[in-house]
Amino acid sequence: MTNPALRARYMSTSVTTASPGQLLVMLYDRVVIDLTRAEEALLTGDRTAGSAQLLHAQDIIVELRSTLNVDVWEGGPGLAQLYDFLLRELIRANVRADAGVAASCRALVEPLRDAWRQAHALVQADAAVAAPAQVG
Repeated sequence: MTNPALRARYMSTSVTTASPGQLLVMLYDRVVIDLTRAEEALLTGDRTAGSAQLLHAQDIIVELRSTLNVDVWEGGPGLAQLYDFLLRELIRANVRADAGVAASCRALVEPLRDAWRQAHALVQADAAVAAPAQVG
């Protein structure tokens, strides 16, 4: 199997076996990667590559927004508004080929990603403490 095929298989397995918390962090990681790549591409004048990255980031934000249950958490409506704002800004960055707007979006997403990563780690740690020890 070639390296790209192995990588694709690894990524597919990672996604299909990930917990909901892991998936959320993976999506945020990918948005940050997309925005970093978009910014770099737009700064070098590669509008096609920048647009592709921005479109992928938009797809992820749309997915995050559509799966957000605003009734479960008091911060849900605010997060929904933030996703809506990010989507508008990503569209604006794409239409204008504006690396600065992409960078601003990344600056908003990175702390969210870090917060979700930390929350996931805390949940995992709590689950490990709560799990009964296996006695052989």
